[in-house]
Amino acid sequence: MLRFMPVGDSMTIGSAGEHTWRHRLWQHLCTAYGGPFTLVGPRETLHDPVTDAPTSYAYADPDFPRAHLAGWGEGWQHMTPLIGDAVRSCRADVLLVSLGLIDLGFYTNAEQTAENVRAFVTEARAARPRIRVAVLPVIRNIRVEADAAFAEQVTDFNDLLAKTITDLDDPASPLLLVPPPPAYDFHTDTYDGTHPNETGEHKIAGAFAEAIWREWDLGGPYGAG
Repeated sequence: MLRFMPVGDSMTIGSAGEHTWRHRLWQHLCTAYGGPFTLVGPRETLHDPVTDAPTSYAYADPDFPRAHLAGWGEGWQHMTPLIGDAVRSCRADVLLVSLGLIDLGFYTNAEQTAENVRAFVTEARAARPRIRVAVLPVIRNIRVEADAAFAEQVTDFNDLLAKTITDLDDPASPLLLVPPPPAYDFHTDTYDGTHPNETGEHKIAGAFAEAIWREWDLGGPYGAG
């Protein structure tokens, strides 16, 4: 049984009423991956915009493994202290990580965020030495149009992320920089400039799916359903 753990912020946990890209990826792997697999993690809920808390189970389609490690307003610095226990308890084999927007927007600069990436990988490997980690760079959102300094930090971090992934890559515990979704446009692929709508969910799921297929031979080409 191959265990995938989605790790992320508000774009990964999703809100009440959504499918989430986690669901889209699971659908894809059900047909493309030729062996037993599941999604794992210590959390299952969606964010509830009414209570502003992760208390909702109102998935658009709840019939899938809903486990994850994602949280609204959480970034690398929040997940690093949690990842070791999560990987250990859930016996994760592959981490699918989409983090950084929150860090750069509110907590840490590009250099500090890259250091947190290193700490995150260290903690994950300490818990499971052969863990695989696929990391999506920060996807530009609506704030880059109004905040030039933020846009520069996003660019700087993504450059540092690529270098960090290269530096830390190990055949025993491979790291993978996931190419950003082609043609992703926050004007049309989100409902508010940041959070993915249906097309955005498919594009994020497709980015992970194509990367792990091409680099690790897990699954196959992504076909949006």
